[in-house]
Amino acid sequence: MSIETLDNPGWRVTINLEGTKAVGRILDKAKIERSKENWLMFWAESNKFEAACGPLNLSEALEVFTTWFDSLS
Repeated sequence: MSIETLDNPGWRVTINLEGTKAVGRILDKAKIERSKENWLMFWAESNKFEAACGPLNLSEALEVFTTWFDSLS
């Protein structure tokens, strides 16, 4: 897992799904734009969950991942 800063500002999250129940799963790209600094994009492909978000949305991005992951059977 990696969490990096973006220069616009914001966060980038990458979670490797290899070896988990989510391997091979795809989550279509979703984009939520509330304002210039309050936004979230997330998707899963190529055995990675990816998210990019505004500076105050990191916990929301991680919550999206855990909710999606927990919903998988």
